[in-house]
Amino acid sequence: MSKLTDVPKRILIGRALRSDKLGETLLPKRIALPVFASDPLSSVAYAPGEVLLVLSIAGVSAYHFSPWIAVAVVVLMFTVVASYRQNVHAYPSGGGDYEVANTNLGPKAGLTVASALLVDYVLTVAVSISSGVENLGSAIPFVVEHKVLCAIGIIVLLTLMNLRGVKESGKLFAIPTYVFVAGVFLMIAWGAYRSVVMGDTMHAPTSDFEIKPEHQGLAGFALVFLLLRAFSSGCAALTGVEAISNGVPAFRKPKSRNAASTLALMGALAVTMFCGIIGLAMATDVKMAENPAKDLLHNGTAVGEEYVQDPVISQVAAAVFGDGTFFFVLLAAATALVLFLAANTAYNGFPLLGSILAQDRYLPRQLHTRGDRLAFSNGIVLLAGAAILLVWLYGADSTRLIQLYIVGVFVSFTLSQIGMVRHWNRHLRTEKDQAARRRMVRSRAINTFGAFFTGLVLVVVLATKFTHGAWVALLGMVIFYGTMSAIRKHYDRVAEEIAADEGPSDDSVRPSRVHSIVLVSKVHKPTLRALAFAKLTRSDKLEALSISVDPAETKALREEWERRGINVPLKILDSPYREITRPIIEYVKGLRRESPRDAISVYIPEYVVGHWYEHLLHNQSALRLKGRLLFTPGVMVTSVPYQLQSSELAKERAKKRQEWNAPGAVRRGPVDRRPKENSGGKR
Repeated sequence: MSKLTDVPKRILIGRALRSDKLGETLLPKRIALPVFASDPLSSVAYAPGEVLLVLSIAGVSAYHFSPWIAVAVVVLMFTVVASYRQNVHAYPSGGGDYEVANTNLGPKAGLTVASALLVDYVLTVAVSISSGVENLGSAIPFVVEHKVLCAIGIIVLLTLMNLRGVKESGKLFAIPTYVFVAGVFLMIAWGAYRSVVMGDTMHAPTSDFEIKPEHQGLAGFALVFLLLRAFSSGCAALTGVEAISNGVPAFRKPKSRNAASTLALMGALAVTMFCGIIGLAMATDVKMAENPAKDLLHNGTAVGEEYVQDPVISQVAAAVFGDGTFFFVLLAAATALVLFLAANTAYNGFPLLGSILAQDRYLPRQLHTRGDRLAFSNGIVLLAGAAILLVWLYGADSTRLIQLYIVGVFVSFTLSQIGMVRHWNRHLRTEKDQAARRRMVRSRAINTFGAFFTGLVLVVVLATKFTHGAWVALLGMVIFYGTMSAIRKHYDRVAEEIAADEGPSDDSVRPSRVHSIVLVSKVHKPTLRALAFAKLTRSDKLEALSISVDPAETKALREEWERRGINVPLKILDSPYREITRPIIEYVKGLRRESPRDAISVYIPEYVVGHWYEHLLHNQSALRLKGRLLFTPGVMVTSVPYQLQSSELAKERAKKRQEWNAPGAVRRGPVDRRPKENSGGKR
């Protein structure tokens, strides 16, 4: 059975890697960019559209505000990138926002940031995959008709790719990401050339449409609120920026410098593409509506339910390159692919953060375990399951899902920057070198501005998106926070309970005697082996115990026991209801009541079998009995194995697995969280 599962596993995720191969999985910058920055780079495919969708509520006349909203998003992007460059140098150990907040603001702030990031990572997968399916659906009708199924299938495929390891998945993702970036830059350059140099008038497929405004002539506070809501939707372009600071350990040396360079390059690319697409959308007269079936009008008539609204980037590409041309198809395919692969940012961030939280006892310890390919496999699978649930609940609708987005990002942004301000304040109190102090003061100023700006945006996002779905993200954060707090309390309680006392051990806790019991059903080799082993332990009292269910079998057991002259007393308990477990448990408890200071040692003969179906035929009573005895204080259970011939098959399979590094060869891989290049950040 084991071999049957091993072979498909090896085919899907590859051969297991030894722990000492971890260094070979580190990423150069050219691979780290698509691995960690695919989310913010790909968000330019839907962030401009979200801005126009919100503005369309007031009609086409509100579109002229979009360049100013783009400017605000750009300023925010540069602020966040500059702030996170300080984080990368000060905390290169991979804890990211969680480590910054936990170290400088306390465990509660750290747990709040962790909850926000975990929610955001799950949403990143759900939104990116759903948006990619919608982009692909504009060319393939089958995808639109079955978008939930297609989205779930892509999540499963991405999960398998990430289970193969970070470096391998990064190589696979690099080509589509770079093709997408090159395609967008080519579109911006060619569109600008046609418009400025050639004087062409480019028209998007929806340029002749009109928008029926939901609220005509908005002014005053209503208009300000609409603009703030459009700005908060445009802030989707910033999702995933923090992933690089969380993934510093995955970079090649010098880790901090490489991560900071990658962060700066990512910011420059994302800002240029975002502004370029907004500008071309204005130039080509793109129209978008939140409810296109009713609010988009063609020749004065609503387009109806049959109309499929293409994303902004698809409409701009059709206007610039021409619908159906080679470059249009290439950019459409690259856009869909990079949106699918944008989820990879979360596949790298979520498992690493989960591993750190597990190390800090906020999540189950299994999340701190590396799998066969040196990836945090349990975290990857958990992320995939949560994302699939969201996609199914929201019907893979990116417009509905994106309303849940952003909140967690700006919670972590704000608390992280506040934590960095306190970090610099702490170090400035002790630093004497003037050059180092000047650098710290400059860094503190950047983080202070970042904290103020991101905090302001957080207030805007909560105010404008709360009733549109942000409350679901907040609820998810509360659930994560409560769950992780409960897990930490459990681990702390267990640690306190099992902690060894200081000084010499207390003699009063030692058992005064050991009463050993060997369970017997028949006189055969497993029974005789268990009796022999029990005798070697030199217990104060040793007896054999059998349950009488069938009088004939009990009589035959007594006769055989006496015939062999076994010098161990045989005690037989009657069981009128033919139960096995209950009489043994009651007998053991009775012994404990009579002599509370005695330890009871129960020996259970068990068969070792080689076929999976043989497990169903043997040892079931022993399993039930051990499960009950484990809850009885003062009782120890010992399994005495007896290998059947079929167990030789299992032995051979185990030997073959060892020869080709079967699962289990590599498991735990500790996260090195000590700062390597800057002594400023200490855990």
